[in-house]
Amino acid sequence: MSARQVDVEPLLFHADVEHLLVALLYSSLFLLSLHQCNTMAMYSRVSWMSMCLLVTLVVLQVATAVPAVYDDYSEEKKAAVQINEDEIQELVNFDRFKSELERSLDQLKADYVKNLSLRSNLGSIENLPIDFEGDMYSLQELAQITKKGPQLLVVNISSFPTAAPSVVKAINESGMGLNPQQDGTKVFIQIPKVTKEHREHLAKSAKLMFQKFKDHARDVQNKYIREVKKKEKEVSADLAYSVQQQIQSYNEQITNQGENIMLAKQKELLQRD
Repeated sequence: MSARQVDVEPLLFHADVEHLLVALLYSSLFLLSLHQCNTMAMYSRVSWMSMCLLVTLVVLQVATAVPAVYDDYSEEKKAAVQINEDEIQELVNFDRFKSELERSLDQLKADYVKNLSLRSNLGSIENLPIDFEGDMYSLQELAQITKKGPQLLVVNISSFPTAAPSVVKAINESGMGLNPQQDGTKVFIQIPKVTKEHREHLAKSAKLMFQKFKDHARDVQNKYIREVKKKEKEVSADLAYSVQQQIQSYNEQITNQGENIMLAKQKELLQRD
């Protein structure tokens, strides 16, 4: 059975006691010598050399002791708890959690390809999803779409006239920068020219779509963390904490992938031919 590595923060530093005691001893000798010098006004060259030697020894001892302390801490920090798949399944369906996030990421990619094109083509509009009477349809299932010139599309919704508001809403929210105009059962769509403003509008839409994906991913993460918290009394605190950390870590990984896709899309949209 495969296992997952989860870092556990150590609770205490384990210092190198021997080094610290020696450093303390040298420090005491130094302070004693300094006191004697002040008391007896012995500011001779020998006294100052002795104090300098003691200071040097103190510094060397501390320099040796401190790395030893942090070395011990680092080794403990690297210690990991072995968690197998069965233990994880006691708390949460981790594979299902991963699948939900991956589907959201795939949807973001598909939305970018379909909705954020510099030139809105007939195919992307035909396949635009429409929420009508509780079901999802492509626009071409509800309407007849024809091209009237290089910059104008006409959407005829006479077969489903009550779908007109849903069609207009979907076009407005598509992220393609379109401004549909309804006239009865027809919707006219003026295809914008590729201008600087149009590029910037699409780049802004890319960010908004990513933010929507990010919010959804966080909601999924929180849902599964709540599942873990409901069962944390049934298992060890370390196990519950470790599983929550894995959930957060995977969400961060997927979100970072989404952000990289968004940045690449924005660069593509803003780059002039």
